[in-house]
Amino acid sequence: MLAYFIRRTLQFIPTIIGVTLIIFLLLNVLPGNAALMAGGRKELTAQAIEELKEKWGLHLPIHVRYAKYMIGLTKGDMGISYLRDEPVSDVIAARIWPTLRLAMYAMIIAVGIGIPLGFYSAVKQGTWLDSLSMVGAVSGVSFPQFWLGLLLMYFLCVKAQLFPVTGYGEGATINIVLPAITLGLGYMALLARTTRAAVLEILTEDYIRTARSKGISEFLIYNKHVLRNAMILILTTAGLQFGSMIGQTVVIEKLFSWPGIGSLVVDSIFQRDTPITQGCIIIIILVFLVVNLLVDLTYSVIDPRIKYQ
Repeated sequence: MLAYFIRRTLQFIPTIIGVTLIIFLLLNVLPGNAALMAGGRKELTAQAIEELKEKWGLHLPIHVRYAKYMIGLTKGDMGISYLRDEPVSDVIAARIWPTLRLAMYAMIIAVGIGIPLGFYSAVKQGTWLDSLSMVGAVSGVSFPQFWLGLLLMYFLCVKAQLFPVTGYGEGATINIVLPAITLGLGYMALLARTTRAAVLEILTEDYIRTARSKGISEFLIYNKHVLRNAMILILTTAGLQFGSMIGQTVVIEKLFSWPGIGSLVVDSIFQRDTPITQGCIIIIILVFLVVNLLVDLTYSVIDPRIKYQ
C-alpha cells in the first residue's frame, strides 16, 4: 500500500502543472489586468499603470512569468496578491476553513439522508414509497442551486424568520444551515439514486439467494452482504461529490455572502488578481486529489480482497 500511496502522490505533480498552465494561459487571455483595476473608481495615469505593471511583473513575457511562478510554487510560495498586497497563502488560509466547513456540513446532509433513502427505496422496490423517494431524488438533482437557495431564504428567513438571511456571523451553526441544505440537496439526490442502483444490482447476485436459502435473517443479509458490497460504489460517488463540492460552493457562497474560497475565486477573477485565482484553484484541485486518494485507500478496508500493487 505504501508504494501505491507514493505513486499516487507523485501523480499529483503533472496534474498541478497542467492545471496551473491552463489557468495561467486563460487568465492572461482575458482583457484587462490588475493594474487597470487597482484605481477602482479613480482614473490612474498611464505612468502609474506602467509602474504597477513593473512592480507586479506584468511587463514580462508570459512564459517568463509562468516560469517564475512555478519556481516559487516549488518552494511553497504562491506569490503576493496584486490588490491586497498580502501573501496569497495568508489570504487563502483565512478563507479555506469556511468553505471546508460548508462542504462537510453539506456532505453530512447528503450522506445522512441520501444513503438511507436509496437503500430503503431499493428494499421497497416497486412500492409507492420507492416511487415517491425517486421522484424526490430526481427533483433534487433538477433544482438549480441558486433557485433553491432563494426559495429557502424567502420562506425560512423572510417569512418564518427562523434563520439569518446571509452572512457567516461568528461561525454559529445557525448561519450554516441554509447554505449547507442548498449545497447538499442535489448531492443527496444523486447519492440516493446511486445507492438504490447499487443495492438493486447486489440483490440479484447468487450469494444473496444462497444466504436466504440458508435461512439467514434479512437483517444480516442487508447489513453484512448487501450494504458492505454496495459501499464500494457509494464511497466512490461520495468521494467524487465531496471533491467537486469544494468547487461548487461558488454559487452558494455568493448567494449567502459566505466568506469562503469560492467567492474569493470569483472576486479575484473580476479583479484580475491572478495569483489569488491560481492559488485558490490549486487548493481546490489538491483537496479533490487528496479526497479521492483517501477513498481509494479505504477500499481495502471495506473489501479485503482488494490489493494495491
